[in-house]
Amino acid sequence: MSKIKVMPCLDMKEGRVVKGVHFVNLRDAGDPVENAAFYEKEGADELAMLDIAATLENRKTRLEWVKNVSSVIHIPLTVGGGISSLEDMEMVLEAGAGKISMNSAAVRNPDLVRQAAKAFGSEKVTVAVDAKRDKNMPSGFELVVSGGTKPVGKDAVAWARQCQELGAGTILPTSMDGDGTQAGYDLEFTRAISDAVDLPVIASGGAGKLEHFYEAVVKGGAQILLAASVFHYRILRIREVKEYLLEKGLRVNL
Repeated sequence: MSKIKVMPCLDMKEGRVVKGVHFVNLRDAGDPVENAAFYEKEGADELAMLDIAATLENRKTRLEWVKNVSSVIHIPLTVGGGISSLEDMEMVLEAGAGKISMNSAAVRNPDLVRQAAKAFGSEKVTVAVDAKRDKNMPSGFELVVSGGTKPVGKDAVAWARQCQELGAGTILPTSMDGDGTQAGYDLEFTRAISDAVDLPVIASGGAGKLEHFYEAVVKGGAQILLAASVFHYRILRIREVKEYLLEKGLRVNL
């Protein structure tokens, strides 16, 4: 098995890191540059930065946030939010991101995934798949866009499979039902995605204790473990998570 990576996530709004539950009731979680530098020092393997209001506010990702954060870290930075064209991707990568993450724009125009993979390489293209439970969908999960506000009547797992075929390099599934709850990753959803694709899958949404990280790997099939609240509010430290995974027999970079 390849080494498991830990990936703190900076959800950004109005220049600050924020965190909510089920994508709402946001509260402040600090300065993005200070957080980024702290997480790299703590042993993060990668970092995500998501401009959570960009799509809803119908604007592009704030490039100055990307520049400021990327200037203080050496680990790969994945940036998402408001990325809807190859030009957007190019600007975000030039601002210091190592990878881009797209969601709503890819659903609107699936060919954008293919174009991005061709232009920048699959390894730089992450597709975020947000979903909520819906028993009318074949997989039981419906795709939602626009920061979790709009269901699109499409099966989330089938969409992840399509993204792989289009050339995406990584899939980032987030269950609306688990986000920010600290009640554990949605293992059923994560596993459904990891079984459907042959790509690295990032577990996201709901990590609250050490066991959750281990379960995301062994039960969910994830290779990368994204978390926000537990790290922002110092409930857990990154090294603590990695040492726990190591004790459990998983491979990590310490």
